[in-house]
Amino acid sequence: MVIQKEKKSCGQVVEEWKEFVWNPRTHQFMGRTGTSWAFILLFYFVFYGFLTAMFTLTMWVMLQTVSDHTPKYQDRLATPGLMIRPKTENLDVVVNVSDTESWDQHVQKLNKFLEPYNDSIQAQKNDVCRPGRYYEQPDNGVLNYPKRACQFNRTQLGDCSGIGDPTHYGYSTGQPCVFIKMNRVINFYAGANQSMNVTCAGKRDEDAENLGSFVMFPANGNIDLMYFPYYGKKFHVNYTQPLVAVKFLNVTPNVEVNVECRINAVNIATDDERDKFAGRVAFKLRINKT
Repeated sequence: MVIQKEKKSCGQVVEEWKEFVWNPRTHQFMGRTGTSWAFILLFYFVFYGFLTAMFTLTMWVMLQTVSDHTPKYQDRLATPGLMIRPKTENLDVVVNVSDTESWDQHVQKLNKFLEPYNDSIQAQKNDVCRPGRYYEQPDNGVLNYPKRACQFNRTQLGDCSGIGDPTHYGYSTGQPCVFIKMNRVINFYAGANQSMNVTCAGKRDEDAENLGSFVMFPANGNIDLMYFPYYGKKFHVNYTQPLVAVKFLNVTPNVEVNVECRINAVNIATDDERDKFAGRVAFKLRINKT
């Protein structure tokens, strides 16, 4: 025989919940006395306080080993990469000579990019350095901050400087300038005390034929040692990295040309197939003419 439980009324349920929350006979709040709640709260306070203190101590110890100015580990940045400007999606530089909008975006990007290289700004912020030697600024036990940087004047870019240039870096005439820059690596002595330069060529034989002739600024694509080493963004506040400008004079129109530029330096490898940007950069150049 099944004995059915007596169904509680709504009022009885409410009264039971009230008694659970606060029982006036036993002076229990939610099933526990004040002493019991005090012990529980004390336990969690000590437990989480200990965890917080341990985490804080761990972070403090770790931060004592980290410099504010130089990364502790940079083994993955042993070889600097190259990059081009104007910066485009997929590194494709496409110019339609008769369509101003197709190249005006490149011109605007280059104007903004080259602004810090203006001779007046460089003269105000940076030093005139002796070429052919590293511009070292050791701390010698005392923090030497901020580090001074060597001038790289916009006028060194010659026909690609964009100064008083009615051709807009050559984009309006189908002779565009592409700028090559080396990515920054802290405390890296590029060139190992020997001269270095950037060279460009077509990736394949047909690319070399379609690429035509070009000129480089500074001459021969040279990068001087005086712009190294780089001490980091916080130390080298006004640092402007050296550039090499390549002006393509007679690219075969309406043909996509694959171009590769490399840095020639004794301590920069350019043949690592696992890293396509180590010491080199490849991009596509197309000059459309109607």
